[in-house]
Amino acid sequence: MNIVLVHVHVKPEFVEAFKQASIENASNSVKEDGIARFDVIQQNDDLTRFILVEVYKTAEASAAHKETAHYAKWRDTVAEMMAEPRQGIKYTNIFPE
Repeated sequence: MNIVLVHVHVKPEFVEAFKQASIENASNSVKEDGIARFDVIQQNDDLTRFILVEVYKTAEASAAHKETAHYAKWRDTVAEMMAEPRQGIKYTNIFPE
């Protein structure tokens, strides 16, 4: 499995719109064959901070996700909502396999 944690800091006035756009993207993303899990989580003590937890079955699935219409729509919709550029950090799970 390939895991990407995407850290996002959203401008306060866009928190609800970001949540809506991200939930729509995640709802479509989990329908992709190569995605095992796609979570949108919000930090408890700073509601402007989110992490997208993206779990892909293969490295190719991660690349294929970025070619989907729902990803492009999300990317373009939320671009101006971010307080700073998002940061994706890649991981490989070691347990369970």
